[in-house]
Amino acid sequence: MKNSGWALAGIAAGALVITSCAGVGGKDDTGGKAGSAGSTPTGTLNVMGFSGEDEVAQSRIAAFKAAYPSVTVKNNKGDFDAQQFLTAVSSGNAPDVVYMARNLVGTYAAKGAILPLDDCIKNNDIDTGQYREAALNEVKLKDKTYGIPEFYTVTVNLINSTALASAGVQTADIQTTDWGKLEQTAKKLYKAKNGRPARIGYDPRMPDFFPLWALNNGAELIKPGGEPNLNDPKAVEALTYAIKLVNDQGGWSNFKTFRDTFDIFGEKNQFTQDQLGVMPIENWYLNVLLDSRRNGLKLQSTMFTDRQGKPISTLGGSAWVVPKGAKNQDAACKWAKTLTAVDTWQKAAEARMQTVAKDKTFFTGLFTGNKVADEQIKAKYLKPTGDPGFDQAINNYYASLDVAKPLNPSAAGAEIEAAWKSAVGKALGGTATPQAALDQAQTEAKAAFDKASQG
Repeated sequence: MKNSGWALAGIAAGALVITSCAGVGGKDDTGGKAGSAGSTPTGTLNVMGFSGEDEVAQSRIAAFKAAYPSVTVKNNKGDFDAQQFLTAVSSGNAPDVVYMARNLVGTYAAKGAILPLDDCIKNNDIDTGQYREAALNEVKLKDKTYGIPEFYTVTVNLINSTALASAGVQTADIQTTDWGKLEQTAKKLYKAKNGRPARIGYDPRMPDFFPLWALNNGAELIKPGGEPNLNDPKAVEALTYAIKLVNDQGGWSNFKTFRDTFDIFGEKNQFTQDQLGVMPIENWYLNVLLDSRRNGLKLQSTMFTDRQGKPISTLGGSAWVVPKGAKNQDAACKWAKTLTAVDTWQKAAEARMQTVAKDKTFFTGLFTGNKVADEQIKAKYLKPTGDPGFDQAINNYYASLDVAKPLNPSAAGAEIEAAWKSAVGKALGGTATPQAALDQAQTEAKAAFDKASQG
């Protein structure tokens, strides 16, 4: 999932407020219906936010076209764009189905920009039991389901063995349980040249991984009811610590400037060039690193844990949603069902294995929001790779699947994310203390939540 990038998509400030509407299959202003499991959709299906260029995507698109040949699929390739989406919905030119990060679903559901899918699920016999519970909970708001989950991104520590060897650091030292020990390990791995970073020892991945560090310290940035909890004392403590890690390694300005030079997706990336010792990162990055083995990459991995030593991970991934005004809701529902079904994921795995054979690499896993599909694909295709470091990383990612925890869904999820990202940026840059920055963020996020909850 390269399109995850280093961060999930955000929402444009001052997003349009859209009147709520009935669920898919109900009598909304478009008159569209979800249809039944046996109905045959026709017409055009306009898809937004789905790049759909690799073999995993193409095989699933092909599966839908084979099942519903009377539907013409128009995939407007490109990642989800909040302003483009809201403009399309408000102008009456909404796409039929949209691919967006699950943490945005609550916000758009509260605004009435997307439709509840409960009738779609019921009428099309979509077995919600096949999806991972944590992913399904992310797309719910006020007991209604607004999305069909896809992909499942979890995080572990990936390690550059060359850096560890040069610094005399052991793999067991790469842990997030003991903050003091991790700080000392990061300092040992860190290298400077002319007062600037030449190798980052441990990259805490700020600002984007602030929720992970908060979780590491026992804080949830969003309470179970959706209310923000950004200035929880444990969250403030976690941010203070993460900033200390950065300051120990050149300070934010130098740290970020150096990190921005990394060829993240290239063979000459930060690991092969010995520019980085360790970083926590999502499972999709293993595929990026496959070709780096030719450039001497020696990979290792450890689990990310909380301060009691229990493995943890934040959770990411996308979902299929149907916007208000979608004209072909029947095809949209069947698209979401088909692209996330067990047999379709199996076709995707077969396509991935063909690519693996062609490239003479190995299978690193296919992490979907469908637990049944994951287990079947793992049992059939996951074999020892011959590279112990990659085996270790793959096993750690699979071990993280059942411990991963998403941010709780919220009617103001996107606004809350914008608030904490802004706060972390200010604290990293030194224009505000972590406490002051998160206090301000909490005030802004709470106001957004209160407003959204009244809608």
